[in-house]
Amino acid sequence: MNPSRYPSQPSRRRRLVWAPLLIAALIALFQYMRSERFVNPETGRAARLALSEDQEASLGLQSYREVLSTSQVVEEGPEFAMVARVARRLAAVTGDAARKFDWQVSLVQDDKANAFCLPGGKIVVFTGILPVTRTEAGLAAVMGHEMAHATSRHGSQRMLQGQLASTLTQGAQASLMLGEMDPKQKIMVMAAIGAGAKYGVLLPFSRDHEIEADDIGLLYMARAGYDPREAVGFWERMSETTGGHPPEFLSTHPSHGTRIERLTA
Repeated sequence: MNPSRYPSQPSRRRRLVWAPLLIAALIALFQYMRSERFVNPETGRAARLALSEDQEASLGLQSYREVLSTSQVVEEGPEFAMVARVARRLAAVTGDAARKFDWQVSLVQDDKANAFCLPGGKIVVFTGILPVTRTEAGLAAVMGHEMAHATSRHGSQRMLQGQLASTLTQGAQASLMLGEMDPKQKIMVMAAIGAGAKYGVLLPFSRDHEIEADDIGLLYMARAGYDPREAVGFWERMSETTGGHPPEFLSTHPSHGTRIERLTA
């Protein structure tokens, strides 16, 4: 009998250690390949999506109804009229990316300086952001940015990125558990893997989406007849309002300073 023909115990163990990571990589590849490919008509950037357009619209409508059911909705007055007017003008210039959207907008009585647009074109503006926007063009800067997130299908992109990162992280952690490392070291390495996925992949992708939404939002503003330079003034006021901002590498959003520099350029 030739012993070299049979793998040694350490060799078999090494293969066993790497098996979970290999399996996870194959699963992630399958998830990626079966996902829908989307090309942003405004930027030409290609991306992969976790959800179909109909699935996004259904989830967006569900979330919209949930928000309104627990909020004080403003349905009349000059502020409501301005929000509705800006939404109408911007929606008219969103082009092919929103051809299936059923645009709806609501103004909610809330002191938070916030606004968002859900998949499928459901827009919510909080009254707390109006003192910061100040003008109709300032409001258009905010709403154009949020509408660009929806037309660019950023939520579905982030969902797929999260799924892929989770699959690969679980595979790496399983491989690590099968290794012979000290338990305390394993915990430290697993924490590092999770942090690496978050700060090295997920947050940078989110910041890329913010930048893309800024750029497309400016296009929407200009097409709708608003001065896109008003976006710079809005973010300067927002920076003053919110005060400190977390380090850029820890945030899903670019710092206010970075954003202002890019918009000015």
